[in-house]
Amino acid sequence: MTDIKLFSTYGENPWTPTPDGNQRRVLLHTPELMLVEFGFEKGAIGALHSHPHVQASFIAEGRFEVTIDGVSQTLEKGGTFIVPSGLVHGVKALEKGRLVDSFTPARQDFLGD
Repeated sequence: MTDIKLFSTYGENPWTPTPDGNQRRVLLHTPELMLVEFGFEKGAIGALHSHPHVQASFIAEGRFEVTIDGVSQTLEKGGTFIVPSGLVHGVKALEKGRLVDSFTPARQDFLGD
């Protein structure tokens, strides 16, 4: 058996505030991979930033303006995007919404909040 948590039910993990005024909750993680849900109110900004992790994102709810490496596109529920390591990226919530992001490797800075 493994000590890694393999399953999670919706709403089981607590929301924590993000530095840019939004909220996130880590759903599951291993050292190699992490799944995180982010919540945004209409007009909220996910500030431009970069990190060494590869990120893949799914828009679970809402509509977002997504900017990656200076290129912007509007995506809505069901849309996806990927951010290669080191590229500057951010989002603006055009309506209330949620993103489900995966990171590889896991974002250690998101653990222990």
